[in-house]
Amino acid sequence: MDNRSEISEFLTSRRARVRPEDSGLPAHDDRRRVPGLKREEVALLAGVSVDYYARLERGQLGGVSPSVLDAIGDALKLDEAERQHLRDLADAAAAPERKLRNRTQKAPSLRPSIRALLAGMTGVPAYVRDSRANILAANDLCVALYDGILAELPVNLARFVFLDGRAHGFFLDWDDVADGTVGAMRAEAGRNPLDKPLTDLIGELVARSHPFATKWAQHDVRIHRTSTKHLHNSVVGDIELTGDALELPGEGLTIIAYTAEPGSAAEEKLAMLASWRRTTVYAER
Repeated sequence: MDNRSEISEFLTSRRARVRPEDSGLPAHDDRRRVPGLKREEVALLAGVSVDYYARLERGQLGGVSPSVLDAIGDALKLDEAERQHLRDLADAAAAPERKLRNRTQKAPSLRPSIRALLAGMTGVPAYVRDSRANILAANDLCVALYDGILAELPVNLARFVFLDGRAHGFFLDWDDVADGTVGAMRAEAGRNPLDKPLTDLIGELVARSHPFATKWAQHDVRIHRTSTKHLHNSVVGDIELTGDALELPGEGLTIIAYTAEPGSAAEEKLAMLASWRRTTVYAER
């Protein structure tokens, strides 16, 4: 797989953000022509030759041993998500195209038991999304929480965040949500570079959204497990919830569930919203 430009840009961007003094090297001086570390400094810290590291940064990552990838990760001070992304890029560089195409997921279908699980989470807003950020199903409380946004499914979360004017009013921490959305898409693209629906979505967002294009160019990656969300709902106002990601192994699906701190105002607001939703649904019948 020829993903050399992706590898090169990722490694270069990570190298640029590491200050020499943070790695025990002499601080910047006026003769430095690059931000962050020089290539030879990364090579020194990783215990490889300058020529070898230069080849890696040109995108020749296929077949590189895990120990070298770990050493590069240490030198560049990569976090967990970035280290996994580097491994994914190396795996894709070495894999035959046929293997990568076979890995690309078809549109997943929701088992009835997953829909039943969502429905049974009566006090917890929850939805199921796929690896391309498509929200495929949501329970009643989540539909109420999202204030009409999930009235017709599927809804692509990335398109909503970057192309729908309602997103800024709903996500009070919009920039954090936007960073997380882009970071998750970057990680998925590293794992599955031949996923055409995903690459088409990325191309669309780069063309239509300047904020997305700017964030995409930064090459940041994210692993979403848990985070605090600040949302605005027209019924209960501002609400702070914890969003947890629960992966369904082997299905390419993730459940996102929102919970409130016990005894908090947010818990009271969720109970109020649930009551409002039940009343509304009953009235519609």
